[in-house]
Amino acid sequence: MADMTTTWMGQRLRSPIVCSSSPLAKELDNLKWMEDAGAGAVVLHSLFEEQIDLESVDVDRGLWAGTESYAEALDFLPEMSTYNLGPHRYLEHLRRAKACLEVPIIASLNGVSPGGWVRYARLMEEAGADALELNTYHIPTDPGVSGTDVEDGIVELVRAVKAQVRIPVAVKLSHFFSSIPHLAARLDGAGADALVMFNRFYQPDFDLETLDVVSRLSLSHPSELLLRLHWMAIVYGHVGCDLAVTGGVHGPDDVLKCMMAGANTAMMTSALLIHGIDHITRVHRDMEAWMDEHGYESVTQMQGSMSYRSVPDSAAFERQNYMRVLATWRGGGGS
Repeated sequence: MADMTTTWMGQRLRSPIVCSSSPLAKELDNLKWMEDAGAGAVVLHSLFEEQIDLESVDVDRGLWAGTESYAEALDFLPEMSTYNLGPHRYLEHLRRAKACLEVPIIASLNGVSPGGWVRYARLMEEAGADALELNTYHIPTDPGVSGTDVEDGIVELVRAVKAQVRIPVAVKLSHFFSSIPHLAARLDGAGADALVMFNRFYQPDFDLETLDVVSRLSLSHPSELLLRLHWMAIVYGHVGCDLAVTGGVHGPDDVLKCMMAGANTAMMTSALLIHGIDHITRVHRDMEAWMDEHGYESVTQMQGSMSYRSVPDSAAFERQNYMRVLATWRGGGGS
């Protein structure tokens, strides 16, 4: 039987499948179910920077009641109680999860600024987190903020958090950067222990009847994996930190492709929401069958085998692939 173990941020995982951050992680029974189904590790749902700030504001507002210091500004903050547990309850949930599970537990912080909230990274470590994931979900809207400013902020954030904790720190990125390999190298140099590619932005829509902005949650689709495989294959071999794919990982073929592109782990959420947590067991079974059939003794044997490291000129390879795709189109119709 094929060896499914892999390494992730200095820890040996029994499986490359990691349950990524989702509402499923709010329930201890679900976390235990993920472990029993064969997950190599679990990532808790995110604690948001705004949520921590809001807790501080609530305290200040109580002390300064009647001064009209905060006006309507707080009305624009999302109602996080429907998704999360609050900072102190989050830490308690983390402690209880650590007491129940044997697989590594990764706490998640969602933020964009290296402010005082990074102290929660230390509190998460003290609560038992085996590692920390920084979910850098940020969309710049100010024309005065350059791409360099955005990247500098993320690098500064990593340095600030690394100064607070001894546990490994992973950085979850979006793909909206002009040079992902360059940013990956900067984050590696700043001390990131792993990079997770990529975050999924939930785009708002317009309701033409009410003229309101509507938020809709759309689960990932396997077609989204192609973008992740593309950049994983490019970044692999150029950084010393570990790598993970998230977004579009649904079946056994998806996990195998992630490993071949160079990932240490493949993170799964939407597939579990669609098919249930036992889907992990089915994916494991089919992966093992494929590996046995194709002569792979271990997951590590295939890691990076399809990366761009084996291509002398990756830029030229990209151009050739682009031209080949256009040249093979045989459809009809207009432009």
